[in-house]
Amino acid sequence: MRGLTGSGDGGSTAAHRSGTAGGGAVGRSGTSGADGATVRGGCRPNGWATGSTALVGLAAFALLAVSCSTGGTGTRDEGPAGTQPVAQVTPTSTAASTVRPTPRVDVVQLVKRDSRVSERVRTDLKPCTGDEYPVDTSYGTLTGGRSADVVVNVMTCGDSVGVGTYVYRERSDGTYENIFTTEQPAVYGTIDRGDLVVTTQVYEKKDAVAYPSGEEVVTYHWADNRFTEHDRVHNDFNRAVGNGEGELPEPAEPTKN
Repeated sequence: MRGLTGSGDGGSTAAHRSGTAGGGAVGRSGTSGADGATVRGGCRPNGWATGSTALVGLAAFALLAVSCSTGGTGTRDEGPAGTQPVAQVTPTSTAASTVRPTPRVDVVQLVKRDSRVSERVRTDLKPCTGDEYPVDTSYGTLTGGRSADVVVNVMTCGDSVGVGTYVYRERSDGTYENIFTTEQPAVYGTIDRGDLVVTTQVYEKKDAVAYPSGEEVVTYHWADNRFTEHDRVHNDFNRAVGNGEGELPEPAEPTKN
């Protein structure tokens, strides 16, 4: 509202922010009107409507009073508009995993019922403590079937020496068939990037179980519905180490330029 006008018995009266009212000048910093009264902030009504226009004059005075209470600017003093960006949180969605969990197999019963496993291994396969059997199991892709293949290593309880490695593949009816068998002392099979890797420790007559003389590492690859040898590595171990005697060498001083 930049100006308010009203009419009364004595003529028209106009109140403006920088105009005149009732014959006297009204300044923004406060001047005297026609009746000598000082108006603070330059806001003072100079005429009152009577009769039928009294309510209109009263409403105009109320609006003018509100304008004056804001500091004399005629509009409400407000702070500057906020310049900080409104933080928006974008909800994140986690894609559901499409990887099917690998079903676990009762490998102990699988080995015990397998006719390709020697009678000695099946008879000696007993719990070491409680219901814990000396069996390690690996699940992974070897044959490219619809489910994971199973590699089973049977060991001794006392020294954890492998006595047999077996590979099983699931049939279409849900049962498993033996597709690889090797039984010899200190043998152990693993899955490495889709290949079967069988490691066999090599012992000489005076070798302790913990310190073999070497090892044979054979890699088998599945092709044409069978495993074929793909690579073979022989490692000889140093027999002068591993007796548990001696102390660690002192660390050398770093070389300075």
